[in-house]
Amino acid sequence: MKDSFTEDFDRTDLKILRALQSEGRLTNADLAERVNVSAATCHRRTQRLFDEGYITGVRAEVAPAAVGRGALVMVGVVLDRSTPESFAAFEGAVMEMKEVLDCNVVAGDFDYLQHCCMDQTLDEDNPIHCIFHATRSNLGRPSSVIRLRTRTPIFASVF
Repeated sequence: MKDSFTEDFDRTDLKILRALQSEGRLTNADLAERVNVSAATCHRRTQRLFDEGYITGVRAEVAPAAVGRGALVMVGVVLDRSTPESFAAFEGAVMEMKEVLDCNVVAGDFDYLQHCCMDQTLDEDNPIHCIFHATRSNLGRPSSVIRLRTRTPIFASVF
């Protein structure tokens, strides 16, 4: 049994992962130059990282304010019942909400921690209210915080 996933990697693989994680739009030629290998070697290694599931996708970071969704709200939810039916009902309701960026099952003070992106008005059509109303029968103790600004990138390097 291997002690660590890094036994499958060498320095070049880790450099490729770091570079793509911070700048996913690099061309193969630019990536190869950055990690100091030939373009063919870089392409082969990058393809292997995709094929073996170490890289699961490449995404664009959309500027929320530019598309009318300038407020990022983190919502912690505790369900009043910890049954499979309660969890399924809550997850089903949340999956219908386009404002919910992700919904994470967590351990600690909450059952779920969600990131929601919305316009900056706080009226009854606001996703926080929608989450609470759509799941009212299952909802125990909701809590939310609004991000004022980000000090570090959301997707910081994992290495």
